[in-house]
Amino acid sequence: MTDLLLPLAALSAGTLAGALHFATLRPLSDRLLRGDLGAIPLQLLRLALLAAFLVLCSRGGAATLLGAAAGILGGRALILRRERAK
Repeated sequence: MTDLLLPLAALSAGTLAGALHFATLRPLSDRLLRGDLGAIPLQLLRLALLAAFLVLCSRGGAATLLGAAAGILGGRALILRRERAK
């Protein structure tokens, strides 16, 4: 049972991380298109946080990493659905 808890926790955390990652994509991209170079460090931070999350999950094993990746894709789907509804 405990072998299942870590991948499920990673799935939940991945959904949250993915939703946050993709929800911040449009505002930061809009800032970059307006010429606001202050958005570059924020974009790098956004990418670094997602990479750090995945590295942390990889330490839990393949199932945990796959759970996190699936969660990120789920979070992406949630944000895409929200944006298409606008």
